[in-house]
Amino acid sequence: MSKCIISPSVLASDLSKLSSECQRMIDNGCDWLHMDVMDGNFVPNITMGAPILTWVKKNVPEIFMDCHMMVADPAKWVPEVAKAGGKSYTFHYEATSDPEGVISLIKQHDMLVGLAISPETPASVITESLGNAVDMLLVMTVRPGHGGQKFMPECLEKVKELRERFPGKNIQVDGGVGSGNACQCARAGSNVLVAGTAIFGAEDPKKTIQEMRSTVDQVIAEQKK
Repeated sequence: MSKCIISPSVLASDLSKLSSECQRMIDNGCDWLHMDVMDGNFVPNITMGAPILTWVKKNVPEIFMDCHMMVADPAKWVPEVAKAGGKSYTFHYEATSDPEGVISLIKQHDMLVGLAISPETPASVITESLGNAVDMLLVMTVRPGHGGQKFMPECLEKVKELRERFPGKNIQVDGGVGSGNACQCARAGSNVLVAGTAIFGAEDPKKTIQEMRSTVDQVIAEQKK
């Protein structure tokens, strides 16, 4: 299993001061910032687009923007997200009939490639060729489109299956994740944790990030024995 990566979800931040909120998380020790882009089609909500990402990158140059694209036409967004400074581009398997084409396009724009599956989608849709073509697999542990939902532990079976099939990949979990279930996620095989309210709403975000990282690192160390 790869190293632990903590990616706070900015939808849980004070969006009126997004750049400073991102900087606050970096100062508190996070690795990535999880940017949820929703188009109102693939999911009912609309959040941010490339202009917001551009503004954040301008104000926080060192940011690693982990872009989670909850959009109906993932290929269309690739050029502008790359231009805005996105480092990782994760699209949903359910959103396209040509995942291979989207993967190729993302790589052409020099971003890391992530492939996401929603709770109702089985891990078996990720074929060996698809899994090997991407840098990261994202297993949603809530239904995409709304923050603050309850964690769905049954989705961790998919994490376990994917970790067995793709031992060297980054595997991300997103939805209802925090210190209380970080160990559960890591034991299933996730090394990239997305957490929103658990970090942004914490009295001491630095401590929360450290606790989550320590938990995941401990599991990784145990599994290497």
